[in-house]
Amino acid sequence: MDTPYGWLFFGNFDLALISLYLFWLFFAGLIYYIQRENMREGYPLENDDGSHANSLLPVPEPKTFILPHGRGEFKAPDFEREKRELALAPTEHGGGFPFAPTGDPMKDGVGPASWAMRRDEPELDGHAHPKLQPMSKVGDFAVSAGRDPRGLPVVGNDQQVAGKITDMWVDVPEQLVRYLEATLSDGTKRLVPMTMARIKSNMVYVNSIDSASFADAPMIASDSQITKLEEDKVSGFYAGGYLYRSEKRVTPMSKLRLLSDMLGKPA
Repeated sequence: MDTPYGWLFFGNFDLALISLYLFWLFFAGLIYYIQRENMREGYPLENDDGSHANSLLPVPEPKTFILPHGRGEFKAPDFEREKRELALAPTEHGGGFPFAPTGDPMKDGVGPASWAMRRDEPELDGHAHPKLQPMSKVGDFAVSAGRDPRGLPVVGNDQQVAGKITDMWVDVPEQLVRYLEATLSDGTKRLVPMTMARIKSNMVYVNSIDSASFADAPMIASDSQITKLEEDKVSGFYAGGYLYRSEKRVTPMSKLRLLSDMLGKPA
């Protein structure tokens, strides 16, 4: 039988079938390559106790990335573990159980208040300038809509005044406010994420923490720029306050555990 479309090698195996098989091999190789490249961050995996966990595919060899603005090189994966000791302890001996804070989770940076070990350097724009800067040090910026919060008292979820808003930190390339700068009663300054503050006519309300907790918020090293590590610590602190700085949010679980202890049953 003649085969006008392709050469006939044996049976029905012709060039069309070869092309199909080659495409399948190429597609499988592409998936394998993309998945291995996806494993450059967050790998190798670890178990809850810190031991090495096996993954389905092997971890790729380190690749060197040249960072912009003369910031050197970065290798991924770098196979480096986080060096800080976490104030956490397992609630049970078996695997898969949650870890509970052993100290003040807000200050220790664990649980909902956790932060990542990012580089302790500011995020830069395309011209190698820090993206986030206080409005008092950046010209050509003004509040064009809404209430200017500068001069308003900052109030926690206990309705008590913790200090006063004295500045606004703006993302210069994006032209929007990222943080509010609060000067506390002792004269020290703290940053409050704009997304966690409500600007009202007579105050700036922060729902996640009480007025006394502002003093525990992380301080930044410079008054003109904030690093990526400091951003993570500041955001983690206020986010963790939604759980750890309100008795109304923690007490129901505490009562449940107390009741379970009295009944001799696990919570």
